[in-house]
Amino acid sequence: MTPGLAAGQSLHLARDNGDVDVAAARRAAADFLSALGIDLDREDLRETPARMARAYAELFSVRPLRLTTFANDEGYDELVLARAIPFRTVCEHHLLPFSGLAHVGYLPGERIVGLSKLARLVEHFAARPQVQERLTTQIADAIATVLSPRGVLVVIEAEHLCMSMRGVKKPGTVTVTSSVRGLFRSDVATRAEAMQFIRGR
Repeated sequence: MTPGLAAGQSLHLARDNGDVDVAAARRAAADFLSALGIDLDREDLRETPARMARAYAELFSVRPLRLTTFANDEGYDELVLARAIPFRTVCEHHLLPFSGLAHVGYLPGERIVGLSKLARLVEHFAARPQVQERLTTQIADAIATVLSPRGVLVVIEAEHLCMSMRGVKKPGTVTVTSSVRGLFRSDVATRAEAMQFIRGR
């Protein structure tokens, strides 16, 4: 596991979003909708390509995130859990949304991080075309890198519109993924206790 950051240091997560060309995206959206036989001359659809372009630009935009760590002066060694963090992202296979809840926990070592940053971390990695498995792992890896904690546990529950609206068409189906590190992987009792907290028991 990568050593945690030294005192006063922070991990800066930034992504090169490139220049968003909303005008080009609008033209491409218009071509796409027209190719599907949608009449864009109708008054209520005339601005749809522009709205699509702006919507996807918003979905894929992400602010730089700086994760500053703090010394664990109190020696806290029990679970820190941010439960039921809502998120939304877009499936990279069909560009349809999937959304749900992320549960992010860790067992502190020498460093801790502000609780809001756990939610921001989820938001950061969700702001791009994704698959749920990768999203889960990216969050866990980032926490391991930032804090070098004794354990990391990330569980994501999500409904995918590419599964509920098309294909198999099973609305309400929830996909659950997990990524565990350290004690949560090696100690069954520790992992079970954390899962009980996630379930609200």
